Amino acid sequence: MHDDRSRELYDRALSVLPGGVSSPVRATRPYPFFVERGDGAHVVDADGNKYVDYVMGYGPLLLGHDLPQAVESAIQSQLADGPMYGAPAEVEVELAEFIARHVRSVEMVRFVNSGTEATTSAVRLARGYTGRDKIVVMQGGYHGAQPSTLVEGKSGGIGSPISDGIPEAFAEETITVPFNDAEAVRAVFEERGDEIAAVLAEPILGNCASVGPVEGYLETLREVTDDHGALLVFDEVMTGFRVGGLQCAQGKFGVEPDLTTLAKVIGGGFPVGAVGGPAEIIEQFTPTGDVFQAGTYSGHPLSLTAGLETLRFAAKNDVYDHVNELGETLRSGLTDILEDRAPEYTVTGHDSMFKVVFTREGPRDPEGQCEAGCRQDPDCPRYDHCPKNSADVDAAETERWERLFWPAMREQGVFLTANQYESQFLSYAHTEEDVEETLEAYKEAL
Repeated sequence: MHDDRSRELYDRALSVLPGGVSSPVRATRPYPFFVERGDGAHVVDADGNKYVDYVMGYGPLLLGHDLPQAVESAIQSQLADGPMYGAPAEVEVELAEFIARHVRSVEMVRFVNSGTEATTSAVRLARGYTGRDKIVVMQGGYHGAQPSTLVEGKSGGIGSPISDGIPEAFAEETITVPFNDAEAVRAVFEERGDEIAAVLAEPILGNCASVGPVEGYLETLREVTDDHGALLVFDEVMTGFRVGGLQCAQGKFGVEPDLTTLAKVIGGGFPVGAVGGPAEIIEQFTPTGDVFQAGTYSGHPLSLTAGLETLRFAAKNDVYDHVNELGETLRSGLTDILEDRAPEYTVTGHDSMFKVVFTREGPRDPEGQCEAGCRQDPDCPRYDHCPKNSADVDAAETERWERLFWPAMREQGVFLTANQYESQFLSYAHTEEDVEETLEAYKEAL
């Protein structure tokens, strides 16, 4: 596999882009390969190398790189009618209606431009609606590049900024707790419940190796927020319309939040974000309420057309059955491979999301373990060793994953997300043959 052209492009990029990239997660070692085009479930780089793609744009590409004709035609038609207007368009109403029809907790939607903007707006809305300032977030959760959540800290304590440029005063309004620790979140609310505007949580820690909730944890979040007059906000930027199908992860796990943030899949590969919830809360946004929120590109007709047609296609075809069955097959195959090659490692993920976490401990005997990825089953012999939170993922062999495993998989023609933390994704374009090829690559690389 040669990469002369990618190396040349990276050399040029270093002169005009910080670190040679537009997002730090793309800065793979020793340098990234540059993609020339997508092709179904594959990408082809600038040197002509072809890879089975499990990055899928970090989640948005539910249908893969080649859009169905109906979706592509709708996008082209919208583009021919003009890229944007600075005025409402019918597609805003249609996509909002689609979301409200399928996600039980959502009555109204405010469209924005990205997942970061969606979570930022949701936090502002929660503070405005409750009249309180503090929010609770999960350690290892990721809610975009917004000041209120780029924090770290001890369990139940006030956070500290994890980036330069964020004033300490911002972080002082954020309380961090470990994911899956019900007692920690209860203790925070017992001490400061009347100050807390919201709990902001991903149902699955998408940027922390797809770690899922233990039984009853999401229900605990629902209970304590109800008891103390705070809002429960589910960040479904990553899981929305991917995990749990059209009902999203909240439907899969049976817990309804007060607010839901969405992005990725609802844009079909174009920039988009949204905040959804009951009319009583969403109408606190201007112009009907006093919580200011606005954006020149909000409700962009091209993005919303791509998202609406993607979701319509998924609703009318076997998209979720296909990607979820492939996910089950892939995670099951990975579990079998690890039994022989690395029994201490853990397979994670739900539906069309997956990851192998290089955990360091676990029983050598696989008898009775979860068959297709960790389900946080207390009866599983691996239960005490499977990752429950960010500290568990941090303790895994992250350097081995990045320095040895990722390059080895690339050499096998498989494109994975760049580190131990980021989830990986299947699409409607993936086939059983792609999964078989991938499992063989894992065997070789492990």
